[in-house]
Amino acid sequence: MYFSLSYRNMGKTLTAGEGSSCSRYNYWTVGTAYQSCENPLPVLSKFHNSSAEFRFANRDLRLTQDWKKLGVAAVVWDAAVVMCMYLELGKVELKGKRVIELGAGTGLVGIVAALLGAHVTITDREPALDFLSANVEANLTPAPQQPVVVSELTWGVALERYPAGGFDLVLGADIIYLEDTFPSLIRTLEHLCSDATAVLLACKIRYERDTNFLSMLKRGFHVEEVHYDQERDIHLYRARKLPTRRDL
Repeated sequence: MYFSLSYRNMGKTLTAGEGSSCSRYNYWTVGTAYQSCENPLPVLSKFHNSSAEFRFANRDLRLTQDWKKLGVAAVVWDAAVVMCMYLELGKVELKGKRVIELGAGTGLVGIVAALLGAHVTITDREPALDFLSANVEANLTPAPQQPVVVSELTWGVALERYPAGGFDLVLGADIIYLEDTFPSLIRTLEHLCSDATAVLLACKIRYERDTNFLSMLKRGFHVEEVHYDQERDIHLYRARKLPTRRDL
């Protein structure tokens, strides 16, 4: 079976969505008209919709959302959309690569990475796993070439269950927002990355703490901004682990 759920004891121009009337990613609710440029919905209203639809990797995708039950973990944020658009550009080699997504939420980024040929592990905390798994299974039928695993991962906890330096690419979309999690997130990145691993982080810089995270990350990683989506105010950063210094 192409899809598996693993419970681990751990806590273009960029273009997408052809058919939209306003050269933006294709977003609409099931059973209602999609959002138009002329009559935009309030900023947060889309998060309360029961689903969101997109077109990526030549596939129509429908992501279930559940703001009332799971809050921020169960809605599609702009950072995830921009990340998927960037992946579609082909700037990052995905085919056959070992990829892990952190804080996946609805699973959109990991799903798109799988459709683009990556061998993907899609992770989040335990309360979101059933919801995440349902989205992955619904949108990856028929099966992609590479298997997809949905797995529990609490940052900084029991990291030995994941191979040290065992991934070619680590993805994270809008996962930089809780300051208390920053040290655990960085420990997780340090564990998952080898010197050859690339990290892609998509985020909106909302507060000073967000730039503080980037400063913390730079202590152990080379960090550069590789894309900025002005319309959605989303920054995309690429990071690589700095070589380990050895005493002479």
